[in-house]
Amino acid sequence: MEELLREALWLAFWIALPVLAALLITALLMSVFQAATQILEPTLAFVPKALVLVAVLALLGAWMGGRLVEFTQRVLESFPGLVQ
Repeated sequence: MEELLREALWLAFWIALPVLAALLITALLMSVFQAATQILEPTLAFVPKALVLVAVLALLGAWMGGRLVEFTQRVLESFPGLVQ
């Protein structure tokens, strides 16, 4: 049971990492751009982050979904042993 929980946490980490890293880099670049140009428009920071999020999910969504499906199959296969 502990191994399954540990695997679930690592899976959540590895699935979230590319999305969070891409958004962090985008936010940093937008902050530097806004500080350099003194354009403090909130939508200027939101739109690029939304586009990067869509791009990362489009590129890595199949991989993320595949990992989740594999993990779910392992959980369901080991379910009888977990109940006892």
